[in-house]
Parts: sequence; structure tokens; C-alpha cells
Amino acid sequence: MTNACGVDFGTSNSTVGWIKPGTTPGQALGGAHALLSLEDGKATLPSVVFFNADDEEVRYGRAALADYLAGYEGRLMRSMKSLLGTSLMDGQTEVAGRALPFRVLLAQFIGEVKRRAEGQAGRGFEHAVFGRPVFFIDDNPAADKLAEDTLLAVARGAGFREVAFQYEPIAAAFDYESQIDREELVLIADIGGGTSDFSLVRLGPGRAGKPERRDDILATGGVHIGGTDFDKYLSLASVMPLLGYRSALRSGAEIPSSYYFNLATWHTINQAYTRKSIVQLDDLVRDAREPAKLARLQHLIEERAGHWLAMQVEGAKIGLSDAASVRLELDRLAPPESLSVERATFEAAIGQLLDAIDTTVLRLLADAGVKPGDVDTVFFTGGSSGVGLLRQRIGALVPDARKVEGDLFGSIGAGLALDAQRKFG
Repeated sequence: MTNACGVDFGTSNSTVGWIKPGTTPGQALGGAHALLSLEDGKATLPSVVFFNADDEEVRYGRAALADYLAGYEGRLMRSMKSLLGTSLMDGQTEVAGRALPFRVLLAQFIGEVKRRAEGQAGRGFEHAVFGRPVFFIDDNPAADKLAEDTLLAVARGAGFREVAFQYEPIAAAFDYESQIDREELVLIADIGGGTSDFSLVRLGPGRAGKPERRDDILATGGVHIGGTDFDKYLSLASVMPLLGYRSALRSGAEIPSSYYFNLATWHTINQAYTRKSIVQLDDLVRDAREPAKLARLQHLIEERAGHWLAMQVEGAKIGLSDAASVRLELDRLAPPESLSVERATFEAAIGQLLDAIDTTVLRLLADAGVKPGDVDTVFFTGGSSGVGLLRQRIGALVPDARKVEGDLFGSIGAGLALDAQRKFG
């Protein structure tokens, strides 16, 4: 069925995979899948929406980020997937003086992804397999089901008549399986923008054509920690002290941390711009022991430059994968700042997050009854798996396993396309 696709709606980036007409199941399993171009010839569309108030247009992806950074008036939304399963999903944001429910915002973005994919494929897509994390919400089955149900309703509202779901690490496993010529026990490590998901799967050419793969999946697990959390804690450790984080009022009380946590968390940045927050900040500036730092925070909020600051921190995180330190030129602060960010600072900031990820992997192995030495391969995917210390920590848990890097941004979408062909073809 050529009107079936796989949709990886990611916290940071989204992709759509599609098996071209005339491709046999054997060819598809040999890697003949295709990721459709969604923006400027690229398979990834950043999961970003910008409501440009100057020309009353809605921009998506890289174009949205470009408009925002160019200084156009408007509202930027990123990491929308993180809203699923939370009370924020029933909230709204203000766009051009009008309330826009977050559910409508998600539907607009998914609809745009569908429209672009159909334009590239030259056909409509009525059936889709959507990727989902192992847990949208940790330790809360009711919220997890609510998140999937919400995404299902959004997908159907966008025009997908029939929707199935697949765990994202399982989809990545299907993509890896299309590239191997022998049977392996594989630990799939999918470190995305919002979650870290794992699966332990038996893969191989002799298993690939089976319509039912349940018996090949030994265990799945995940934790609601991902790249946006790494950004958050790096921001709090390095940049937010410039704005008064953990400084004091004249009374000796600490400046409320909510401003800094909102600005350091992608999907809550706009909460720092509410009228109530701005009025309260005026009072804090007058009572602060270090008013210059609070004035800098105040200026950042007045300029609505929170997403700009988050982008600088994200860039530093990426840079620290290859360098021991990076320099941030924070020229939109008042006064401008030049800040050196050290890898050691980053690694210390995310230490507790990595401990939780280690615990998740060890629990996965225990649930499967598998010894670390039995794992043949660790397959890394997801954009945040590029963090060096994270790879080292996961690799150390299965020291004898071969370490393989997949397409960090495309493996899930490609695997979902293979799964869509199996389910709907």
C-alpha cells in the first residue's frame, strides 16, 4: 500500500519515511527505504513553529528559526512533543492577541509535516505508523495513555485515516536490521530531544520478514530524559548565573528559580513572558542584592530573547562533543557577555541525568534476563546520542558489545517506513 508512511514526530526534529512503489519486501528490508525531503532538500524538519506577527504568516522548521533570529515580532514554539501527557497540553499560548490552544498548535504542525511529505511523494498518505517513546511520562500509565491518545487524535485530525504506533527504539532496530547479514542481540539506544529509550532485540536476516516480531523483543525501557534536559542543566550551570540565578534578595532569600527554569526549558520559555511574571520581576529588581544581574534578566525577557539564549546553550552542548571548551558570544544580553563553557562543567551538570539513564539500561538487561556480555551490539541513534560521556557510560555497561552509530536523525523514520509497509502493505 503506497499511501502508508512512517512519521517520526520528534521533540527537536521530525521526519517521514516511505517505501516507494514497486519496492518488494526483500528490497525494503535491504535498505531501499526513503526519507522524504521536508525542508530545503533535507529529510529533517525542526519541530518548530513561529507565528510571524509582522507579516501574519506561520513559519515552520528552519524558516521559523530564521525569522525568529532575524528579529521579527511573533511567538516561537519548540519542543511541542514535551507537552503530550502533561497538564500543559490543555493550555494555550497568545498569538497576535488571540489565544491558541496547544492542541491546535500540534495539529497545525503535524498537518504541515503531512502536507510536505505528500508533496514530495506525489500522493496522499492515509495510513501512518507514528513513533512514540517507550514512556511519554515516567511512572504514570494513565498520563502515558493520555499522551498517545492525544497524539492519535491530532494525527487523525491532520488527515491520517488509520494510525498505528511503534516504539521509537524498535523502529530504529528495524532500520539497523536492514543493514546486517547475521543474527545479533542488539541494544538499541535512542537518545532523543525529550526521552532516552532502549530496546533489547534479536535481529537478523532470517527474522526480518516475520510479520510478528513480538518474540524477538526481549525488553523495552525508557526514561523522560533527553537533549532538552541536557540543555536545561547546562544553561543553569553556566549561563543563568549571569542573570541572577541563585543570587539573593536584600532579605537574604534566594531569587525565585522559576524564571530561570522556565527560560532554560524549551517548552516553557514563553511562560517567562506573562504579564504576571514581568510585574513580579520589577519588584525583584528593586530588592535584589545584585540588581545588575536581575536587570539583565529583565532586558532578556523584554526582548523575548529566551529562545535565542536557549539556542546558544544548545550550540555549546553540541560543540562540547568535540572540544574541551567553547566560547559563547552572548551579544544580545545587556551588557553583552563573552562566556567560556567547559566540558567538565557540562558533564558535572548532567551527572544525575546520566545516572538515571544507567539505571534504566541496567533494569532493561535485568528484565530481559540478559548478561552484559551477551549483548553483541549497541546501536546509537537520536540526535542527543552524540554526547560523548553518555556514550561512554552506556558502552561501559556492555563493554564487550560492538558500538555502532546509525543515522542519528533518520533511523527511526526509516524504520517506521519499514513497519508501515508491514502493517499496511
